[in-house]
Amino acid sequence: MADLQTTTCDAHTEALTAAATTSGPNRRTMLKGLAVAGAAVPILAACGSDSGGDSASDPTPSGGAGSPSGGEDTTPSGGGDTTPGGSEDVLAKASAVEVGGGVILPDQSIVITQPKAGTFEGFSSTCTHMGCTVSSISGGTINCPCHGSKYSITDGSVQAGPAPAPLPKKPVKEEGGNIVPA
Repeated sequence: MADLQTTTCDAHTEALTAAATTSGPNRRTMLKGLAVAGAAVPILAACGSDSGGDSASDPTPSGGAGSPSGGEDTTPSGGGDTTPGGSEDVLAKASAVEVGGGVILPDQSIVITQPKAGTFEGFSSTCTHMGCTVSSISGGTINCPCHGSKYSITDGSVQAGPAPAPLPKKPVKEEGGNIVPA
């Protein structure tokens, strides 16, 4: 009886071995394929392109009742310049920040507002909801395009959700006609 079990067991093992080697890819081949596919996904994702029309990357002023329209160049100058006799980076010209509005500088991750004449405020340009970059300033609010969050130009507080928290402050000051980090 033991001989019958050994013969049956050996035959079963041989059948399984034969099936594994002749019926398609083995485990090692499958794992190699998965590894190659996993490496290809980030490469393919990097090939995608941006729409190019994203206003979040446009550092032009927006906001107040006197918002410029037409072809007027309102891009704030600065972004790396230094103030005369100083060492602080100029973020924007004070004249480029409208009263009741502001400018969004996505490369510096900052929004500069002027809620009232001569008062400048700085906030992070990253929405506290999902991390999108805010895209416009109008009607006294800094606006996120992703889910509609709105923040006050005065203190960065949430005026409309779903943002869970205010925009973090980034202190700025006016110095010699320029807005610089405080």
